[in-house]
Amino acid sequence: MIMEPFLSIILPAHNEETRLPETLIHIENFVKTQSYSVETVIVENGSSDKTLEIAAIYAAGHKGVLVIHEDRPGKGLAVKQGMLAASGKYRFFCDVDFSMPIDQIPRFLPPQLEGVEIAIASREAKGAVRYDEPFFRHFVGRAFNMVVWVLALPGIKDTQCGFKCFSAEATEKLFPLQTINGWAFDVEILAIARQLGYKIVEVPVPWYYQPQSKVNVVKDFVLTVQELLKVRKIIRTRSYEKNL
Repeated sequence: MIMEPFLSIILPAHNEETRLPETLIHIENFVKTQSYSVETVIVENGSSDKTLEIAAIYAAGHKGVLVIHEDRPGKGLAVKQGMLAASGKYRFFCDVDFSMPIDQIPRFLPPQLEGVEIAIASREAKGAVRYDEPFFRHFVGRAFNMVVWVLALPGIKDTQCGFKCFSAEATEKLFPLQTINGWAFDVEILAIARQLGYKIVEVPVPWYYQPQSKVNVVKDFVLTVQELLKVRKIIRTRSYEKNL
């Protein structure tokens, strides 16, 4: 009988041939220092480079690594597939750049954080520190968070940091309801979670700006606001409940 891992680390990976190898080394070193079992789920979707090949070669030489290929792009789609394919008691999705150092992960899990089913990394909660972020990038990010606050999630300071942990139970309840495949999927999942009565805890983290970021600040801001308006409609009409 195969025991479920305590932790699943989910990596959405779109055109990440440059950063993925180093990230996998960081994960491997992290796993070696933990007392619990860890699986790694790499979801490659819509890549035009060697991301899938790199992931497959790594998985062939390492236990506890699952690689998923999806033709369609979209971070939300990749995260959804990875979270639902994972088998860990806790499931933590991460950006490949690991702008939040990987050694922060235990802060989202028991015993450091007990009785919490959803814990999200925050660059704005008290105690968080941002390093080397350009002013314009920070300004646009805060502007978007204000829009999120007003339209969907009042009280949550930072919905878009790409590091979030869900219990298996919360994952299996929430992610099948996800309809947004783009950047605003985080907002949708958290908004539905709140309406279903889940407590969401923001964990302040150190966060290091990565100049290789794939985010186009202006273009992605506009597209994400459009998705956010869709989320607002879904939440206000509670249309997701027909799928419960």
